Amino acid sequence: MAQNNNRGRKGVGTNVRHSIKKQFALVFIGLMAVTILCAWFINATFLESYYINNKQDALMNVYGKVNQVFVDGDEDSEEFDIELQKLCGRYNVSMLVLDANSNTLKATMHDSEMLKQQLWRNIFFSDKESGLDKVLEQTDDYVMRRTVDPRTHTEFIEMWGFLENGSLFLMRTPKEGIRESVSIANHFLAYTGIAAVLLGSLVIWFVSRKITEPIMELAGISEKMIHLDFETKYKGSEENEIGILGENINKLSEALEETISELKTANNELQKDVEKKEQIDEMRKEFLSNVSHELKTPIALIQGYAEGLKEGVSDDPESREFYCEVIMDEADKMNRMVKKLLTLNQLEFGNDIVTMERFDLMEMVTTFIQSADILTRQNEIQVKIDGENPCFVWADEYKTEEVVRNYFSNAMNHCSGEKMIHIKIKRREDKVRVSVFNTGQPIPGDCLPHIWEKFYKVDKARTREYGGSGVGLSIVKAIMESMNEKYGVINYENGVEFWFELAAN
Repeated sequence: MAQNNNRGRKGVGTNVRHSIKKQFALVFIGLMAVTILCAWFINATFLESYYINNKQDALMNVYGKVNQVFVDGDEDSEEFDIELQKLCGRYNVSMLVLDANSNTLKATMHDSEMLKQQLWRNIFFSDKESGLDKVLEQTDDYVMRRTVDPRTHTEFIEMWGFLENGSLFLMRTPKEGIRESVSIANHFLAYTGIAAVLLGSLVIWFVSRKITEPIMELAGISEKMIHLDFETKYKGSEENEIGILGENINKLSEALEETISELKTANNELQKDVEKKEQIDEMRKEFLSNVSHELKTPIALIQGYAEGLKEGVSDDPESREFYCEVIMDEADKMNRMVKKLLTLNQLEFGNDIVTMERFDLMEMVTTFIQSADILTRQNEIQVKIDGENPCFVWADEYKTEEVVRNYFSNAMNHCSGEKMIHIKIKRREDKVRVSVFNTGQPIPGDCLPHIWEKFYKVDKARTREYGGSGVGLSIVKAIMESMNEKYGVINYENGVEFWFELAAN
């Protein structure tokens, strides 16, 4: 029992060191943080190169459309001017197209002289590139490179060369805008990432709590099952794995309760069988001896009064009626005695199977006392009950009620003085003790060892007065021993207390 208590102190009621809720939350928060850091790292490392590739594609797109328009001879159309402005505005491209005589055919800037000078520098001084210049792509028609403006020291991605109609062209887009965009994107990602981690942490903590609450409830139910408490059931309505687990836990609880009941019944039967063979012969001899002794007196009375009636000892009708009443009374006592003896015989010979089951002892005792209320009122006896409600035990419910019935009947028949019966139901570690106390004369000390014997009577005259057979306490003894539980009696100055114990849930 101490091991069970220690195990209970380490159960669900204490703080769980490795809480699945904390682990679940930390894993998802960590995943969020790592994902955002990876996104920031990729953004800082590769976004600029990605932008440059996009700018190259944009310059090639503009070059292709412009080249096609000049080949078709539609460069002076208003539609081309509008489309060119849109393309250059979308990609932040500055463009200049010159004919063979250096006349400007198209320009997206009002001050085209700077682009013209840059174009001539590219044509005549392209072999004198600075250390910062880098050719990105080169063909017979054009060159695309990364360069630095010597005046402003601004870095550009630049494309220059010849259109198919022989015209010169120059297109450039600043790279500084790319770097600024990358910087802004990184800052924005950092801010939004921190906000996302904080908000996500709250959401994940709430979600993990909702997920782990039914798990903790199932853990609590399983801990109660360890201590053989199968009353609590899982009442969740989830249609997921947790719901299936809860349903299976409930089924397992029912199966365990039924199995334990069967095991306790089988174990109880096994313990009885060990002693059964050795007791049978002794019990038979004792039974025949006691029956013959107890039945001798009522049979003699019945025979004597019957012979008196037959021989007409008295012709008085009242005397004959008295003779008949004596005969009927003694026959009734013999009938009740025989029934009790048959019950006792079945118990002692092990023919009556003990069915161990879990039931509320307090409810059973209260119901019995209510049914006996008319008898207690007729005898002017006050009944008091103290105990836990509910109080579950493992025992044979029918036989336990028989023990309570015999104790209570014995208490009523011997109650005197204050005329009070006090029933107490009290838990004592792994047992529940039921005691029935009645006010009156205590049992003489020399009689205490014999009161559980069949047909033993402390006060024979008083026992004969209320029709006792001296078998009731023997039945109690047989029942308690059939369930392998303890029982006994305690003398007090103002009365007597009979008690028995049952296994607590």
